[in-house]
Amino acid sequence: MSPAEANTNPEPPSPPGKPAFTVGPLVADALRYWEPRRILYNMLLGAIVAGYFFAALPRSRTLVTLDGVLWMIFLAVLANVCYCAAYVVDVFVQLSPLREGWLRIRWVLFVVGLIFAGIISRFFAIATFSSGG
Repeated sequence: MSPAEANTNPEPPSPPGKPAFTVGPLVADALRYWEPRRILYNMLLGAIVAGYFFAALPRSRTLVTLDGVLWMIFLAVLANVCYCAAYVVDVFVQLSPLREGWLRIRWVLFVVGLIFAGIISRFFAIATFSSGG
């Protein structure tokens, strides 16, 4: 192989110890996509819980205690941890050859996750507010 042929490779080899690709831009893309949608996610779940709380008044008012509020905060944090599962799927698929198609249809993951989280929130709200504490 001549020196001219050796220089036709468009991508230089990665230095030792450095990956051939960087995940940073993919994570940044995922953050830009998912974080604005987290607001809608939390608003929907909050509306479900508030709806069942107000539907169970005055009995549900007995849950407005320190333990009751801490329980709701715990569930809200848990719901947001579950929301982060979308990042695992998103970045994983973006690392694959399916990236271009995925970027057009990843809204499906959001909708399915939103429906699933809404169903789980409904069950927790029913269980929490129908028991009266």
